[in-house]
Amino acid sequence: MGNLVAIVGRPNVGKSTLFNRLTKTRHAIVSDEAGTTRDRQYGKSEWVGREFSVVDTGGWVVNSDDIFEEEIRKQVTLATEEADVILFVVDVHNGVTDLDEAVAGILRRTKKPVILVANKTDTNDLIYSAAEFYALGLGDPYCISAATGSGTGDLLDYVVSRFPKEAKEEADENIPRFAVVGRPNAGKSSLVNAFIGEERNIVTDIAGTTRDSIYTRYNKFGFDFYLVDTAGIRRKNKVTEDLEYYSVMRSIRSIENSDVCILMIDATRGIEAQDLNIFQLIQRNNKSLVVVVNKWDLVEEKTTMVMKEFELAIRNRMAPFDDFPIIFASALTKQRIFKVLETAKDVFLSRKTRVSTAKLNEEMLPLIEAYPPPSIKGKYIKIKYCMQLPNTQIPSFVFYANLPQYVKEPYKRFLENKIRERWNFSGTPINIFIRQK
Repeated sequence: MGNLVAIVGRPNVGKSTLFNRLTKTRHAIVSDEAGTTRDRQYGKSEWVGREFSVVDTGGWVVNSDDIFEEEIRKQVTLATEEADVILFVVDVHNGVTDLDEAVAGILRRTKKPVILVANKTDTNDLIYSAAEFYALGLGDPYCISAATGSGTGDLLDYVVSRFPKEAKEEADENIPRFAVVGRPNAGKSSLVNAFIGEERNIVTDIAGTTRDSIYTRYNKFGFDFYLVDTAGIRRKNKVTEDLEYYSVMRSIRSIENSDVCILMIDATRGIEAQDLNIFQLIQRNNKSLVVVVNKWDLVEEKTTMVMKEFELAIRNRMAPFDDFPIIFASALTKQRIFKVLETAKDVFLSRKTRVSTAKLNEEMLPLIEAYPPPSIKGKYIKIKYCMQLPNTQIPSFVFYANLPQYVKEPYKRFLENKIRERWNFSGTPINIFIRQK
């Protein structure tokens, strides 16, 4: 959990194509033009049951007016420091270039596992050309074709085998992790400091003060968990420094490794597009959510009416998932901060809520009978039975029907809403599956 694979190399060697292949997405733009990737991309990948993050770093433009050698050094060094495994991608067609040698020189000095990937090996004849990459001094080249996918299975087997052992993680596996996330300057570090009662994390008015994801064990008042203070996540086009990019990357890894995400919103600025992006990131990773509207002490009108309007605006923007607690707090004056902890704990416990099969069927079947799924092509869909799946990461319910393929998303949301009305799953995502009976 939380392993990171960095893809580095010259421009146009196929880093973004490999990234898309590993993450099974098309997030990275691919073209024949060198220097297409500018913003770094991150994504999630999974192989033989091991999940890990992948980073696509931008290529380095050779004919740039900038002193690019220094930039290469900086970027490669940062990537190597952050990653658990480094994939150094080279192009079989071009062979060893000066730039490859410069990057390889930096990578040889790192203590992290470096895997040499000879890309664009589309035919068996080209495998013989890969032998010249032994000159880089990075061991055996793995011949792959990112475009067609050949050789990527063997590569992934090797990548997964080089991940560090997770013995240290497992010792504290049972302790929940609460990640405090949000835009820069929303008051994340102030909130963590208010919780632990000391100036542990540096707080300034300058956005981007926190760079690392800082873990703090909190063990007071009957609570025992990790509080994770993360760097502010800005829009990608606003991130210019390498350092900030890796700070954001760590924040994203903290979201992936957490149980509950405490999303901080600045009350003076309201809910913005970037807050929604972070919210979607939390949703994609199936994490529980508590929304904290911070800096409530700076709002002039603090009436119940204003609170309700604010709450309604947040829920409308984050629809369809709107079953999560919203707390109006102030980290500076310590207003309602204890309530944030209590709510986060309740949300964490609601992930583990079990509903007995008998109770579920008793409540849901009459509802389904009264409001059945709409018929499609003259065929009536009957849901006969439902149950909660055991030992799942998030509460998952399966409904057995005669024609599961015809049950569409709106009806699944209807079922989810009805479950939420009857049982407390506030702040927790729910999976609904329709299976053949």
